[in-house]
Amino acid sequence: MAEAIGLIARFGLAGLINTVIGFAVIALLDPGLGVAPALANAAGYAVGVVAGFLLNRRFVFRSRTGLPAAGRRYLAAAAGAFALNQGVLRLAGMALGDSATRHLIAQGMAMAVYSVALFVLCRLWVFKADANSAAL
Repeated sequence: MAEAIGLIARFGLAGLINTVIGFAVIALLDPGLGVAPALANAAGYAVGVVAGFLLNRRFVFRSRTGLPAAGRRYLAAAAGAFALNQGVLRLAGMALGDSATRHLIAQGMAMAVYSVALFVLCRLWVFKADANSAAL
């Protein structure tokens, strides 16, 4: 149980760091500079994906999986989670309307979906070989 709590806490901290970085880029580009929401969102996640991989590999999951293999799986997992993110962003954007505040709310909803999906994919697939050291 303590291991599971530690894993979740580390993922939360790494996610917080990654979220701050990604959301700062999104907020600067979308409402700040008027860049299209999907492009601003993509830029935010592109900046965060490298930091996210490094944090998840070493700090969160404490993985010993080879860098190339884990890197490929992480990119695939991040791409899948990002596809979900974009779907939520589009649907929330249509439902909430077109204002800076509503764009940020839609971005936040999309980020939450991305985070949950990425955790599950990392836990069950990307770093699965290391599951015995940080079981849930």
